[in-house]
Amino acid sequence: MLRYIAYFFTVVFHPLLILSYMLIILLLVNPYLFGVSHIGDGHSIILILIIFLSTFFIPFFSVLMLKFLDFIESLEMQQRSDRTVPYIITAVIYLSIFRYLLHFPKVPEAYKSFVLGSIIGLFIAFFINLFSKISAHAVGMGGLLGMIVITMLLFSYDGFAVNLGALGIFYMSTQSLLIITILLTGIVGTSRMILNAHNLQDLYGGFLVGFSAQFIALRFFI
Repeated sequence: MLRYIAYFFTVVFHPLLILSYMLIILLLVNPYLFGVSHIGDGHSIILILIIFLSTFFIPFFSVLMLKFLDFIESLEMQQRSDRTVPYIITAVIYLSIFRYLLHFPKVPEAYKSFVLGSIIGLFIAFFINLFSKISAHAVGMGGLLGMIVITMLLFSYDGFAVNLGALGIFYMSTQSLLIITILLTGIVGTSRMILNAHNLQDLYGGFLVGFSAQFIALRFFI
């Protein structure tokens, strides 16, 4: 049962989904940065779809093709050698979407910085992976936590409201969001250990890479 729960968190917080989560969170915290009044606006939905398809679906489909062609042993890519080509493919796709966003005026610099941070984390993870195993999940969660901290520092929001339709409007403080993200980071890391995918060194290293990469990227926008 515990392994099923661990696998659930591994899938839900897959590294390729982190940029989509970053976009959704920023849209919830302040949709006006994107020139819309709420996350359900047509522009918001289109942007979420673009990010999801380009940063998750296309890279994941590429990995499926690599498995089908026997370039990698498994979709979990537990061997370091299995991760090299997927890292390269993902990096090329992420660089392409970043270049596209740079010329997209309705996307705020804050999100562009988060995308660049993810790319920097990806490249650092790629080079570390050549010599030692590192957790891509930890890199992703470290980046997500870094994004939350930067959002709090840049905008000083006390909280934000989420319209749940028939269920009403739900208010969440940014402090609560930070605590939830920290807890989820720990849960995802623990899940990777339960599945025997990584050790503590892989997780701490990945978290440090993802978290610091967001602050490195921020220097290019401030």
